[in-house]
Amino acid sequence: MSTSLIGNSIVEQMQALCQQIAQLPEDEAVSVINEIKLALHEISPLREEPVDCVLWVPAEQVEGNIYNPNKVAPPEMKLLELSIKNDGYTQPIVVYSEGEGYTVVDGFHRHRVGKESKVVRKRVKGYLPVTTIRPDREGYSDRVAATIRHNRARGKHQVQAMSEIIQDLAKRNHSDEWIARELGMDADEVLRLKQISGLAEMFADRDFSEAWEIEAVEEE
Repeated sequence: MSTSLIGNSIVEQMQALCQQIAQLPEDEAVSVINEIKLALHEISPLREEPVDCVLWVPAEQVEGNIYNPNKVAPPEMKLLELSIKNDGYTQPIVVYSEGEGYTVVDGFHRHRVGKESKVVRKRVKGYLPVTTIRPDREGYSDRVAATIRHNRARGKHQVQAMSEIIQDLAKRNHSDEWIARELGMDADEVLRLKQISGLAEMFADRDFSEAWEIEAVEEE
């Protein structure tokens, strides 16, 4: 891909700036690079995509959410740790900004590895790679939906936890149609998960046969 004279000049200036950044202490260099990434993100033709800007932030500023329905068994956690040890972080942790810190939307277990694995934590110097969800998706219900979509896309979620989340969303006055659309479910799945919660009031506007039963759902 050819670059104009102006483009070439900008690249040369950036190369000179990079040499200056390389002389900074590590923590300051990370901070400066993050600011440059944010500035570039503002003018990027692809700024609508969260992955356009991945920042390295101190691990202690990143916290897990309280609603993630995805649980990883110990052997899978060890495999994830091995993957990050050997291959590095190939996916950022998806977060939303909250005050001075960040809360995980997707990547809870990647975030755990970065905090708990001594080898990984040392290599990434106590930082975690994060990308922030779109500002218009930062509401609680939207964040819950985003977490579940990420999990379901990988085929992982716990049935009871999903049922409790749907119960919570319904109590927040979201319709079955909204829940089904935002979580990538069909109407029957929403109703089955509602019934698992055992709350009769969630079915006040529905008619069911007494013979209707919940199908056994196994975790993948």
